Amino acid sequence: METERLILRKFEENDLEALYLILKDKDVNTFLPWYPINNIEETKTFYKEQIENKEYYFAICLKNDGYPIGYIQVDTESDSHDLGYALRKEYWHKGIVSEAGNALITLLKENDIPYITATHDRENLRSGAVMQRIGMKYCYSYKEQWQPKNILVTFRMYQLNFDEKEDRVYQKYWELYDEHFIETNL
Repeated sequence: METERLILRKFEENDLEALYLILKDKDVNTFLPWYPINNIEETKTFYKEQIENKEYYFAICLKNDGYPIGYIQVDTESDSHDLGYALRKEYWHKGIVSEAGNALITLLKENDIPYITATHDRENLRSGAVMQRIGMKYCYSYKEQWQPKNILVTFRMYQLNFDEKEDRVYQKYWELYDEHFIETNL
């Protein structure tokens, strides 16, 4: 897929160095559900387990060189259809993930994915802003003892429906966690 500034394409094994630059950075991975990667071998394992053969997992590349600077993905193997993304910090605050997100949404609509969800740590306001910029709506918040980092996190759950079921809200996290609520001061 191409946008004005970006190419979204499948990761390949020869992208491991670029993937390592994304996964090793402590700041980039602060709000992600894993610890920073320590070496290329761990990167290779991550690629095999998390990325390879996933239908909607894309490298975010600038058009001028095609080198991956981030990723964006939707997990269609789960009923949450969870959207996730990360970007090397030197590319933050340029609208890159929003641009990639809008392109991915177009593809998902064409392939009859009914909706996507995404969650962000309440402390990670910039991730929530990305969700809002691509049209996602806040639904509710919940508290989770987040693993593997074993910290209590308040997550905000966003959703974007692509079909006529505009009122549909994915309820799994609401039902799974005892402490859940709707924030009104967003």
